[in-house]
Order: sequence, then C-alpha cells, then structure tokens
Amino acid sequence: MERKDVLKYVDHTLLSQTATWEEIRQILEDAMHYGTASACIPASYVRQAAEYVAGKLPICTVIGFPNGYSTTAVKVFETRDAVANGADEIDMVINLGYLKDKRYQEVEEEIRQVHEACGGKLLKVIIETCLLTEDEKRKMCEIVTDAGAEYIKTSTGFSTGGAVFADVELMRKHVGKAVKVKAAGGISSFADAEEFIRLGAERLGTSRLIKIMKQEEESV
Repeated sequence: MERKDVLKYVDHTLLSQTATWEEIRQILEDAMHYGTASACIPASYVRQAAEYVAGKLPICTVIGFPNGYSTTAVKVFETRDAVANGADEIDMVINLGYLKDKRYQEVEEEIRQVHEACGGKLLKVIIETCLLTEDEKRKMCEIVTDAGAEYIKTSTGFSTGGAVFADVELMRKHVGKAVKVKAAGGISSFADAEEFIRLGAERLGTSRLIKIMKQEEESV
C-alpha cells in the first residue's frame, strides 16, 4: 500500500493528560494535511476542535477513558455532551470488572445505552485486550456485535500493552460482519500498520505514522 492510503485508516491521536490546545491544533492540522480518517482528542477540546476544522475532519473523542469503570450514567452523559460539542466518533471503554465478573448483560446494556446516546455517530468499543483472556476477547466480540456498535477496538494505549496482530485476527474472526475492527496502541511503523490492515483492521489509532512522515520530510 502507498503511505497515503495507509493514513486514510488512521485516527490521528493525542490523548496525553498534559495536551495543550497548541498541541491539539497541530494534531488537527496534520490530520487534515495528511488525510487521516479522524483526529482523536480529549473531550475537553472537542468543541474548540470542531469549530477549528469546520467540517473538514471528523473529530473523535474518548468516553470512560482510560479505565472504563465510570457508571453507565456518567458514560452516557459524557457521550451526549461530546456529541453536542461536535464529536463525530466516540471511543468508549467497557467496564472490565463487570466482564471479569461475567456480568455480560450489564456490559452489553451499557454499550447499547452509549450507542443510543451517540445519536447516529460512530461508536468504537475499547475492550483492552491486554487485560483479557482469549475467552473474554471472544465474548466481547459477541457482546459488541449484539449491542449494535460500529467498531470493536483493541486498546486504550494506557494499559500494559497495545494492539497485537493475533488479537486483530481473533476479533475479525469472531465479531459480526457488520462490526469493524480498530487496532490501537503501539503501532509504530507503516509495515505494522499494513499488517493490521491486512488482518482486517479498518481503523488504526496512532500518532506515530504522521511523525514518521514529518521526520522524513524534514530530513530531505
């Protein structure tokens, strides 16, 4: 694949706790310049970012991030607030403790409620694969499918590990046909990005690919 085609899969991401508006603005500029799928930024910057890009770039934000143990009511409120502020895409973290306790119906119902709060905007469900067993990963594929979300996503990038090829392959195999896969966390090269795409990922959460592009352009 040509690099410009790989970048079309990318949610260009900055979720650092210390991210300033100037850093967010640069992410938006780079995302528009290189033609990424979206920019994924903290919720506190969504309104400002949406006004800044003026419809030229989808704005993505995160809900219940990064730990996932907010109550459902809080996640629903966060989602509605983000959408009202101009978010086009929502990446939510599941309640991992509920999954470990096999409270599957509650996990599914939370996803349903957040999806409804999206009001037609895309929902990506982060399951934090590095903390799950293989059986739990397969179960989450089933739950996300039944809940009606548009995407299942590997990782926050804030835990003990990020996306790995085997997890994307497993998710693509077990998730419903209507559900897409997002790989995120630790994607550090175009070669890895292409392999994730080959395995079935339709979005990639990363900032490193654009950093590579910019570094190479600056060295010419």
